[in-house]
Order: sequence, then C-alpha cells, then structure tokens
Amino acid sequence: MAQTALKIGNNLKVSRWLRKYTIWIALAAVVPAVFIWRSAVGQQPVIDTFSVIIFTLAFSTPITLGALSGTFSERSGVVNIAIEGMMLSGAYFGALFTKITGEIWIGFIGAILVGGLLALFHGALSIYFRVDQIISGTVINIFAFGLTSFLHSLTKKTADATPSKLPAISFKVENTSFTLGFVTILGIVAIFVGHYVLFKTRWGLRTRAVGENPKAADTAGVNVFKVRYINVVISGMLAGTAGTYFSLQVLGGFTEGMTVGTGFIALAAMIFGNWNPLNAWGAALIFGLCITADSMLQSWYGNITWLHTITQAIPYVVTIVVVAGVIGRSRPPASVGVPYTKQ
Repeated sequence: MAQTALKIGNNLKVSRWLRKYTIWIALAAVVPAVFIWRSAVGQQPVIDTFSVIIFTLAFSTPITLGALSGTFSERSGVVNIAIEGMMLSGAYFGALFTKITGEIWIGFIGAILVGGLLALFHGALSIYFRVDQIISGTVINIFAFGLTSFLHSLTKKTADATPSKLPAISFKVENTSFTLGFVTILGIVAIFVGHYVLFKTRWGLRTRAVGENPKAADTAGVNVFKVRYINVVISGMLAGTAGTYFSLQVLGGFTEGMTVGTGFIALAAMIFGNWNPLNAWGAALIFGLCITADSMLQSWYGNITWLHTITQAIPYVVTIVVVAGVIGRSRPPASVGVPYTKQ
C-alpha cells in the first residue's frame, strides 16, 4: 500500500516537473533531434539545425496562438472549444477581405475582428444565457465550417488567392536563406505579453480570481461578467489571428477546412501547459517539432504514400498521448465551465 502511494506520488512529481519545464525541454529537444537525424543520413547538420528551429517555430504558430487563446478564456472561467471554428473563420475572411480590398492589412484586421465577433457570440451564449459551454463551442465549430464552406463555394474565385502575403523577416546562415513570417513573430511576442498580463498585472489577477472563485471576486468588487466577456473576446481575436497564419502567411488564399484540427491540438497544448502561456508554448513547440519531423522525413523517403500517411499522423498521435497522460493530473481553474449567477 505504501509502495503504491509512493509510486503515485513520484509519478505526480514527474508530471509536475514536465509541465513546469515543458518549454525548456521542447527547445532542448530541437537541436539534438536534428543532429541525430542528419547523422543517420550522413549529412552535415549545421544548416539543418537552423532549418528545424525555424520550421518548428513556424509550424507551431497557430498552435501557440490557439493555446494562448484558450488560456485567456479558461483562466476567466469560460471553456472555449470553438477555437477551431474561430481559426477557420479568421482564415477565410482574412483571405476574402484581402482580395476584395487589395490591402492585406485590412484582411488581417478583418480576420481578428471576425474571431472576436464569434467569441462575443460564444460569450453571450455561455455567460448571459448560461448555455452549456461545450455545446456552445461545438455549435460555433459546426457553424464556422458550414459557413466558410458555403461562402467559399460562392466566392471561390475571389478568396482562392490573395494578391500578397504578410511580410516576413529574412536572414542568411552560411549562404542559406531563412524567413520568419509576421504571424510567427507576433505569436512569440504574444506569448510573453500574455504571460505578463496574466501573472504580473491587476487585470490578470482579476481574471484568475474570476476563474477560480467568481463569487469571492464579485464580493471584492470585481465585475465577473465584464472580465469574462473581455477575456473571451481576446480569446477569439487570438484565434482569428491564428487563422491568418494559414491563409495570409503560408498559402496566400483559402481552402476548405484548412486548419485541419489545429484548434483542438492547441487545446491539448494548453492543458499540457497547465493553463500557463509559457508552458503552453513549450507544448506547442513539441507539436511543431512533430510536424517538422513529418516534413523532413518526407524529403528523405520521397513519395512513399503509406509512409507519408504514417508520418502525417504524428502530431495527432502525440495529441492523444498528451491528453491521455495529462488529463486528471493537470489542475484547471476551479470554476471553469461553471456559469456564474449573481446572487
């Protein structure tokens, strides 16, 4: 009995340690992984080390922003599984507005606003009408997929291609060029700003108080409904920004279902990061590294279809493993998912 309890205690300690140092584990894993892989095929690893770092940062961008989106919403007590739908809507309307106006920044801002509007709708259902937050998020996901598919069929020629992509920073390492897209850079900055806001400011303290004990926060004079609404809208705007990664940074256009479940992977990263922006970023980097591994392996084995299918599944398998291993050990905000009724 004592030995069983000791084993459980040790497992919990390891789990907490992994979550606490996720970001550093993820960053430390990038370089050795590249060296091992490149050594296996007998090539110089120097340039590819930078390649993997850049690709990992890029591929993890929508997961990073999605995880931060979920963190803001759930820290205030509102479950937001509609991140996928908000991402997809941001991707579509960003491409559409860009093509119509010819100004990519209008498309970018439009995508953010669309994400915010969907989040406001989710907030109204969850906070004012006290609808089950999982149901509300599911409805928005279904609505977003149906709406973007329908509108895309009507405006296909308009939204398929944008006149340009968002700017990127280019640099060279040993005569090899690398680029970091605008949304990727913005995502990295957003993580540190979001972490500071949540843990170092009065607003962050109020947000966390509302997510933990809204009744006590209300008694202390905090407007629970206002805090939740604002954080849910922030969540939607971040998700809309994540959507622009697909349509305005990578593809330069829109295709149906182009977010391919990234919003749900972002939720897994948020849970694994224990609702902490920096740790969630570390988890997002792990997922980004999995996607990078898939791309690099494709260049190695060529067009072998069955291998491509297997490596494409890596991020999703990792998501299942992470969620299965962490759920029950992570501690969400105490009042997340619980509608608040003012007494």
